[in-house]
Amino acid sequence: MKIVSLKVADARTGARPMLGLVLGDLVFDLSAQAGASDFAELLREAGARHVPLQQWLREIADEIQGGQPVARYSLLESGAAEGMALGLPLVPAEVWGAGLTYERSRNARVEESVLPDLYDRAYRDERPELFFKDSGRRTVGPGEPIGVRSDSTWTVPEPELALVLGEGAEVVAVTLGDDVTARDIEAQNALYLPQAKIFDRCCALGPALVPAREVDLYDLEMRCRIIREGRVVFEGATSTRLLRRRFEYLVSCLVRSNPLPAGTVLLTGTGIVPPDDVALRPGDMVEIEAPAIGVLRNPVAQV
Repeated sequence: MKIVSLKVADARTGARPMLGLVLGDLVFDLSAQAGASDFAELLREAGARHVPLQQWLREIADEIQGGQPVARYSLLESGAAEGMALGLPLVPAEVWGAGLTYERSRNARVEESVLPDLYDRAYRDERPELFFKDSGRRTVGPGEPIGVRSDSTWTVPEPELALVLGEGAEVVAVTLGDDVTARDIEAQNALYLPQAKIFDRCCALGPALVPAREVDLYDLEMRCRIIREGRVVFEGATSTRLLRRRFEYLVSCLVRSNPLPAGTVLLTGTGIVPPDDVALRPGDMVEIEAPAIGVLRNPVAQV
């Protein structure tokens, strides 16, 4: 079971939003059943009904799976559906990031930084690295361009599992995230981290939201590909089995003296790091895949 945000062609308005519930490869109109046009409304409606989101979705699924689907998920994900496209699965209230949660990420930061001990200590210390990424304005969805800073020569994708937090910072869903990062700027000086992380189109989420209890969060395979002119110039893989820090711990640290609105997203760090000679270029395509969630595809543009 997955939740998707759809952009439906409309002769009068150009496009209208719709929530879809994915059962197998079939997409059903969730908005009509739940009375919600986006995920934030869905969360509020579940709260008003005093029912856990996943339980409510199961009840809806039992009602609609015998009805008429609106699309096939495989066609939506590949961009081949007519009159309908995948959109940003939720407009995040805030986006935060966690760094140095995989050994591969720690090793890369140690190798590239002029202050390697800084990153080694942050990897080992009790307090995790947490940083603000976006207020929602710089985040894009499936098929939309991610950005490369004009003053960076070494920008890379950072494929990550993204946690969606509900009321009380409960993890209600997960999706794929791309924490696009200007590694040359971060490597130059650790104090430049905000400039390395925060810029136009610096984050992508999608393609779908999966209720957190539908998957084993600590046994998720992820893969990333950078495609240039039809050729794969980088491919890497990781698994959440390799995480150093538990997701529950990251969330507990994030909310210390820092209450978060429902719909906040936490990017949980990357275990996939392209080599030093690979940098994103305008015209590239980035694909991030997890079998339990889907494939997030984003072209690259200079911003």
